[in-house]
Amino acid sequence: MAPDTLTLHPAKTPDVYQAEPIPAAAREEIERLLQSGDLFRYTAPEGAPVARLEAEFAAHLGVRYALAVSSCSAALFLAIKALDLPRGARVLIPAFTFAAVPSAVVHADCVPVLVEVGESLRIDLDDFHAKLDGADAVLISHMRGHTSDMDAIMAACAAKGIPVIEDAAHSLGTTWSGRNIGTIGKIGCFSFQSYKLVNAGEGGMFVTDDPELAARAIIMSGAYEHNWKKHPGLQNSFLHWQNKLPLYNMRMQNLSAAVIRPQIPEIAARVAAGRRGHDRVAAQLMEHPWFDVPPALPQEVRAPDSLQFLLRGFDSDDSALAFQDAAGRHGVKVQVFGLSKDNARAYWNWQFLGDLPDLPKTRAMLMRACDLRIPTRLTEAELDAIAKGLIAAAAEVQAG
Repeated sequence: MAPDTLTLHPAKTPDVYQAEPIPAAAREEIERLLQSGDLFRYTAPEGAPVARLEAEFAAHLGVRYALAVSSCSAALFLAIKALDLPRGARVLIPAFTFAAVPSAVVHADCVPVLVEVGESLRIDLDDFHAKLDGADAVLISHMRGHTSDMDAIMAACAAKGIPVIEDAAHSLGTTWSGRNIGTIGKIGCFSFQSYKLVNAGEGGMFVTDDPELAARAIIMSGAYEHNWKKHPGLQNSFLHWQNKLPLYNMRMQNLSAAVIRPQIPEIAARVAAGRRGHDRVAAQLMEHPWFDVPPALPQEVRAPDSLQFLLRGFDSDDSALAFQDAAGRHGVKVQVFGLSKDNARAYWNWQFLGDLPDLPKTRAMLMRACDLRIPTRLTEAELDAIAKGLIAAAAEVQAG
């Protein structure tokens, strides 16, 4: 098809960076909280919005314990601290993740060990197995909702007695062989940042079935003095750990919980809409030789709110950047991870880690991997407009 027949006016494409709207059901509760001034999670003796959110989220995922915190980064930090790893412990993480993940490891006085990520956008299992000896923990980021092979990872870690943390910031609603992602490892961490499936602006959740890990995380999150009594169960564990752990004060406040709670019942519908939207755009892109969308693994049922694809036939960085620019002219904001200046998902920009390893597979993938938000609210017409804009952009660049 000639490029001119695919030309799309930018005004016809949606603003994919507009966050999901807050449900009307949250407004009454927000007004009540503002009138009462009870914004601190521990003000009420029981039944505070944060406490109710924790119970509802735990029930939604089918876990024993959930702890609401200020961000997913806070949850990741608390997960590492709750495991009581020694200072300088080596924590394996994917080299394709957000900078907050290695930052959480550093903040917890541990050392991130970067593992290669290939064109599947999942952890490279050969490199993972090669680096597992000497590791004290594994933190798997299911980056952009792409689930690494949890069967292989859990088996390898179980054989060596190494605990696994799941960064499920992009994976709320994803399942692996019928199990909710974030509930397979020792600890799961979720995000409620505005671009995630549930929008609270900021916020995170720590989940586990282990009572000792839950008790340690609750106290360290900021349950000072006897506020841990407002968390159900775990009384013996709390008594044991009180005053023996530092307080990091990473609590969620009631306004955030009031925004999140009405969205929990909407998760299933959003997951279904996100999958339909992702698959609709992906199918159109895969009809052309310039795009390669990594497929789901057989055990994985994804809950995407974004789409990633690799450019094929764009052999130079200049041509990949030309595609990125052309897509913008067609009203589709897309970024090539490795060619976007100071991108926090490109590991070579994590200069706070000091000397960085040579990771040729990850680097090559990032130089051609593109990132596109696809909010669950988009209509079929808007999804088709996005696909047509990307196809037109690739056609233009390929036509020279």
